[in-house]
Amino acid sequence: MNNTPVGNRLHIAIFGRRNAGKSTLINALTGQDIAVVSNVPGTTTDPVYKTMELLPLGPVVIIDTAGIDDVGDLGNLRMEKTYDVLRKTNFAIFVVDADEGITEFDIKFIEEIKSREVAVVAVLNKSDKIKTEQTKIDEYRKKLGIPICEISAKSKSGIDELKQLIAKHAKFDESNLTIVGDLINPGDIVVLVTPIDKAAPKGRLILPQQQTIRDIIENDAIVVVTKEFELKETFESLNKKPALVITDSQAFLKVSADTPEDVRLTSFSILFARYKGELIEMVKGLKRIEELKPGNRVLIVEGCTHHRQADDIGKVKIPRWIRQMSGAEIEFEWASGTYFPKDIEKFDLIVHCGGCMLNRLEMQYRINLSRQNNVAITNYGMLIAAVQGILKRALKPFPSAYMLLED
Repeated sequence: MNNTPVGNRLHIAIFGRRNAGKSTLINALTGQDIAVVSNVPGTTTDPVYKTMELLPLGPVVIIDTAGIDDVGDLGNLRMEKTYDVLRKTNFAIFVVDADEGITEFDIKFIEEIKSREVAVVAVLNKSDKIKTEQTKIDEYRKKLGIPICEISAKSKSGIDELKQLIAKHAKFDESNLTIVGDLINPGDIVVLVTPIDKAAPKGRLILPQQQTIRDIIENDAIVVVTKEFELKETFESLNKKPALVITDSQAFLKVSADTPEDVRLTSFSILFARYKGELIEMVKGLKRIEELKPGNRVLIVEGCTHHRQADDIGKVKIPRWIRQMSGAEIEFEWASGTYFPKDIEKFDLIVHCGGCMLNRLEMQYRINLSRQNNVAITNYGMLIAAVQGILKRALKPFPSAYMLLED
């Protein structure tokens, strides 16, 4: 993969009422005909995503959404998807038809954006048809407390000014977040165990492995990549002890057996539970499994979609392990990709993947929603380590999580 992963890009979403010019704007920003443009209200149905480089910000995802004033049953479904976009938005552009001005309806939605601590700028579109008086713009700016500029998405007038506002007000500093950098020192050797089987993608490593390699290199450490069956030989060939071994969760048992006890060991999934979400919350959720009773419901969530294997981890193995750990006949449901149900109060436990395809905002939303509804949530990697009796060892690199498990 040569491009920055979607989950690591600044997410810029475009909101506004129908026919305000949102789709024309995304085409103007990207310089491409990404979205279908029409005078017919409600042309945009599903959100439209475009990954690109937007200077001087760098890699971004720009998202076009349906009108926030959509109507009818279908319109309500479109609106629901628009709100789904809002929960993963780092920066919002609210588009207003200058001829109609900013209404109370617009103000309410802008306040919703601000309440989520998302930076937002308003644009008065269609300046090629109507110019808004400066006094009116100043009035809007004072009332909303956000930057406002006048543009014509059709003629691309004002687009450069808008880009400057985005660059000035967009906040996307995840420099303090690291996958593994705080666990290692410059010059350390880190061994990554990456099984290559029929489920592995052809010709490449999976995203968590790629990102972890990049993070280790950025922290001036040394990466050694091997398969589980060559791990012993890898240890023998090294001239010093590795600082850390990171494995695919499904090879946990063999890797633990072949890794000396004085070498720290964890998994990609556990690292991403910390990087994208909250490790402590996931440890708390794991304890819920043994309390499950017959008829309890468990939701299994994967942030990506992929072809299911015969013995699929999410569809087959995890349900089997949970039944074994709880000793109860449990009911299971599944969710994948960008879909995450809102009625999660009906579940007793959520088991989530590492979330490498989701941005941190989306993963935090899912954890917070679970917490608000008093639904336990845990992680694939921790569940697998628990099943195989090596969870304590897998959490030892993270003292606070380890202590919680001990308690």
